[in-house]
Amino acid sequence: MNAEVPVALVTGGSRGLGRGIASALARKGMSVAVNYAGNSAAAAETVQQCTSLKTDARQRFVALKANVADPAERLRLVKETLASFGRIDALVNNAGIGPRVRADITQTSLESFREVLQVNLEGPFFLTQAVVDYWLTNRPEPVPGFGFTVIFNSSISADTVSVNRGEYCISKSGLTMVTQLWAVRLAAEGINVYELRPGIMATDMTSGVKEKYDSLIADGLVPQRRWGTDEDIGRAVGSLVTGEFPYSTGSVIYLDGGFHIRRL
Repeated sequence: MNAEVPVALVTGGSRGLGRGIASALARKGMSVAVNYAGNSAAAAETVQQCTSLKTDARQRFVALKANVADPAERLRLVKETLASFGRIDALVNNAGIGPRVRADITQTSLESFREVLQVNLEGPFFLTQAVVDYWLTNRPEPVPGFGFTVIFNSSISADTVSVNRGEYCISKSGLTMVTQLWAVRLAAEGINVYELRPGIMATDMTSGVKEKYDSLIADGLVPQRRWGTDEDIGRAVGSLVTGEFPYSTGSVIYLDGGFHIRRL
C-alpha cells in the first residue's frame, strides 16, 4: 500500500462512538483498522460504511478481532494492523465497557472491578505502549498533514461520581493520568496525545437509561440541551489527527454540551 495514505487503529470501532470515529477518519482520507471484540457483523457494517465515505481510492478498511484486555491479543492487533497496512499513524483508544450490573459501591464485586479496569484502563495503556514501541523503533516518516497521534476516549465519569458504577468512574479517571503520562513522554518525539471526555452520548451503553437522561437533559443538566452523537466525537477525532491542535498535547477536550461548566 502507498505509504502516503495514513492509517488509524480504532479500538471498539464496530459500532456506536467507534463507528462514528472510523467514519470521520474515512472522510479525512485515512485507512482504518476497525478493531472489534466479538460482533463481526457490526464490524463489517462499519467497514462498508467507511468504504462508502472514502475520499481516496487507495484507502482501505479492515476489521480486526481482538480483546484489548488480553495481553497477547493486544500485541497481535498491532502486528495484524502493520501487516495489513504497513504503518500506523493514529491510535484511538475507544474500546470501553460499563459494569455488567450497576451496583452501589458497597456491593461492587472484585470480578466486575477487574473486568472493567482491564478493558478500560489496562488495555489502552499497554496497547499504546505497543504502538509507541513501533514508532520509536521504526521511526516511520509522518504523512504530510497528519503526524502521529494517540487519543484516549474517556468520559465525564472521570470526574463525575456515579456510586452505582464506581469501577467505571475509576477506570475513566485513570485514563486522565494515562493521557498526561504519555503526553509528557512523547512530546519530544513529536507525538501528540489527547483525552476526549464525552458526556451523555447516544450509544448502546446508554440506551437502557434513555428516558432518565431525556428528562435530565430537558431540565438543563446539559446546557446545550441535547444528547451527544457519534458524529460529535468523530469530528473531534478528525480535527486532532489532522493536526488542528498542534500545541495542545495532554489536553482534555470536552464533548459534553457544557455539562462540565460549574453553575449556580
